Amino acid sequence: LLGASMNVNMDSVTEIFLKLLFLLSVHHRHMTVVGNKHNCDDQLVSTLPQSSFSSSSELSSSHSPGFARLNRREGAGGWSPLVSNKYQWLQIDLGERTEITAVATQGGYGSSDWVTSYLLMFSDSGRNWKQYRQEESIWAFPGNTNADSVVYYKLQHSIKARFLRFVPLDWNPNGRIGMRIEVYGCTYRSEVVGFDGKSCLIYTLNKKLINALKDVISLKFKTMQSDGILLHREGQNGDHITLELTKGKLSLLINLGDTKTHPSNAQINIMLGSLLDDQHWHSVLIEHFNNQVNFTVDKHTHHFHAKGEFSYLDLDYELSFGGIPVPGKSGTLSHRNFHGCFENIYYNGVNIIDLARRH
Repeated sequence: LLGASMNVNMDSVTEIFLKLLFLLSVHHRHMTVVGNKHNCDDQLVSTLPQSSFSSSSELSSSHSPGFARLNRREGAGGWSPLVSNKYQWLQIDLGERTEITAVATQGGYGSSDWVTSYLLMFSDSGRNWKQYRQEESIWAFPGNTNADSVVYYKLQHSIKARFLRFVPLDWNPNGRIGMRIEVYGCTYRSEVVGFDGKSCLIYTLNKKLINALKDVISLKFKTMQSDGILLHREGQNGDHITLELTKGKLSLLINLGDTKTHPSNAQINIMLGSLLDDQHWHSVLIEHFNNQVNFTVDKHTHHFHAKGEFSYLDLDYELSFGGIPVPGKSGTLSHRNFHGCFENIYYNGVNIIDLARRH
């Protein structure tokens, strides 16, 4: 580069070098992110301390939960509860919120003790638990048929949690409950912000970057409150888009304002979800392309196609999360601000929480 640029002043050379360096760093960061996304399969249990394991009970000190590591033979060769029934569980504390992509189980080493099916539960706090679900039903994992073979299961959708519980449902009728386990995944990176019910986060859009025909908003939230505004964007003539939690359900309200100007489809209200105030994380995705709206809550999507002027909404260059800072013409709303947590708020690829943290 320097040899080919003898006639270029040093400032130009420095500028070119910095641009190349920036492009290389961006490319490397992109490759790292993609790599992490596709290789989230680290062994998470094998390196945990004994204090990270707990259980409903143990048959003896040599059957304690700390011996429940895959392919290990210490103690009696695995965890076994005092009594084999469906009220027992084996719990792991991963130390931080983690993305979990797969699990594996064995029975107790060299024994007749193994589990043939089990439930998987997860939690952020270790108190409020949720069961892993697949295809809208509580799903039992296939377990083992002998003591030492490993049964590996790749999760259809990953779990983000700090605590995991294995709950045995059935076991070898000629033995008792016995388990050794491994969990696979990677560190889950996220941006989280808390709202106290009296605040909101306002994002002023860059007018140069706005594409009026496309809007994509994604976020996760958790709350114990059944009502509250998650996001709001309003225009001068009464146009507005509002996402509101109402009695534990999410309502996406799109109002075209002046019904004389927009006689058809003047107001659209789409309801999705239920019991969303359960203090667990729920994901939201709103995609607006021309007059097509895709509204997704967790894994449920409502596709809506509107006619006429819906492709154009006269909206301000301001988007508020967690409440409505100054109530405008959308007077039918409760205006109750959100009380809970948001995670990873993105508007057209912009990380809103990161911008707020950097003021």
